[in-house]
Amino acid sequence: MRKFAFIVLGLICFVCAHAETIILRTGARMQGTIVFQNDEVVIVRDTEGARFQFPRTDVEQVLADDAVESSSAQDLEASQQEIKTSKRVSALLEVAAGSAYVPGQKTGWTGSADLLIGTHHIRDRHLFIGAGLGYHGLFLDRTYSFLPVQVALRMPLIEQKHAPVFGVALGYGVALSKKYVGGLYTGLDLGYRCQVNPKTAIGAVFFARFQQAKVDVTEVIEDTEFVHCTGRSFITYGAKFTLYF
Repeated sequence: MRKFAFIVLGLICFVCAHAETIILRTGARMQGTIVFQNDEVVIVRDTEGARFQFPRTDVEQVLADDAVESSSAQDLEASQQEIKTSKRVSALLEVAAGSAYVPGQKTGWTGSADLLIGTHHIRDRHLFIGAGLGYHGLFLDRTYSFLPVQVALRMPLIEQKHAPVFGVALGYGVALSKKYVGGLYTGLDLGYRCQVNPKTAIGAVFFARFQQAKVDVTEVIEDTEFVHCTGRSFITYGAKFTLYF
C-alpha cells in the first residue's frame, strides 16, 4: 500500500512539474498540460482534468510554470501590449483580373487593385472590416476607369488556419474621366484563406462586381448625330489574390 502511495505521489509531481501556461491572443491564460498539438490545433488538459481545444492561430505563447514565475511584470505587460497592438490595425491588399461586360453589349476584360485599412480581429476571430480605395479598369469598346471608395467585410467561415472565406463590399465608384459619371459599386467574394501567422494571411478568391455609371452615347438618326447621357451597368467577375498584413 505504501509503495502504491509513493507511485501516485510521483505521478502527481511529474504532472505538476510539466504543467504549462497557455496564453491566448485575447490575453486570457490557462494553466494545464498540452496533450496534443500540431500546425492546426492545440489540445490542453486543465488542472481539473477537463480538455479544451484551441486553433493554433489563437495561441499566442506557451510558457512552463517556472518561466511564468520568473517573468517580470514588465515582460508580461509588454507581451499583453503586443497582443493588443496586433489587433488594432490591419491592411488588406487585393489584386484582381477577369472578364467585364455590359449586358446586351460587348465583352472585354478587367484589372484592379484595392487597398483597405481596418481591423483583422473582431471578438477573437480573424474577421476583417475596413475601408479604402482602389483602381478598377474596364477595357471594353473603350476604357472605363473607376476609383472605388468602399467599405468591406472579409469573414472566414471557420476559425482554422486553412478556411473558406466570404466577403462583401459596398461603395461608390468615382469616374476617372470627364466622359462618364460614376455610381454605386458592390462586390461579392468567395474563396480560400490561409492564416500564415497571427498578423498575416493570404488568399485566393473568386469575385463578382457591379458598377453603375452614366455614359454619353452617340446615336445617328437620318444622318444626324445625337449625344445623350444614359445609365449603364458594368458587370465584372474573375479571380484575385489577397494579402492581409
